[in-house]
Amino acid sequence: MAPEDKGNRAKHIPVNFDDGNGEDDSEAVSKELENSGDVTPGTPESGLPDLDHETFAETDPPVRSSPQADGSPADVAPNAGGPEVAELVATRAELKRLEGEAKDLRDSLARRQADFENYRKRMERERTETYNRVVADIAAKLLPVLDNLKRALETEASVEASESDEFRHFLSGVDLIYKQLNGVLDAFGVKPVPAEGEMFNPHVHEAVVTEETDEYEPDTVMQEIVRGFKLGDKLIRPSLVKVAVKK
Repeated sequence: MAPEDKGNRAKHIPVNFDDGNGEDDSEAVSKELENSGDVTPGTPESGLPDLDHETFAETDPPVRSSPQADGSPADVAPNAGGPEVAELVATRAELKRLEGEAKDLRDSLARRQADFENYRKRMERERTETYNRVVADIAAKLLPVLDNLKRALETEASVEASESDEFRHFLSGVDLIYKQLNGVLDAFGVKPVPAEGEMFNPHVHEAVVTEETDEYEPDTVMQEIVRGFKLGDKLIRPSLVKVAVKK
């Protein structure tokens, strides 16, 4: 028989596996190989191992168990990354802690800045109030002096006919002192209260005389008798005025 026929016949060797005795099956395979005249099991020329029941039993593939089969995937996960993962987790925890501390420090700084700003405003307000109170007290003591100087100047018209040059020089000195004192009060923020021609304001005016007239609107200040002064919004002294009333 030709070699090609032997090769084809070797490929179609029938092998039957029964549920019975394994030794009978292996003997049947051996006899079939001997009858074919091609190869003999167990010989070096065949290149094939001696197949028997034990060989098939030993070549069964091992069954691998998955982590899910053990039912403990959570136990394996923490150790899956090794020390690098543990270090990363620790670093993130430390970063979160530092971020919390930074937020607390920023909040504390903002509160301290707000407290300092409130303190600065309060001190500025108290300083201004103290300054205004002191200036108002001093101005209140100087205003009578200013009134007397003004009265002295108002008498100048009645003595103009006098031939005394010395008296005229004296009145000029009084006028200079009056203007200088007004300048000092103005430098400290002490201002006169507008009166003549203004509508009567009970907050800054004090009516000492009323006059029925048609020349002025009712409740109009006709004349300023004593000048009033104020410091900012603080009234030092009201103006004493004459007020027009309707006939």
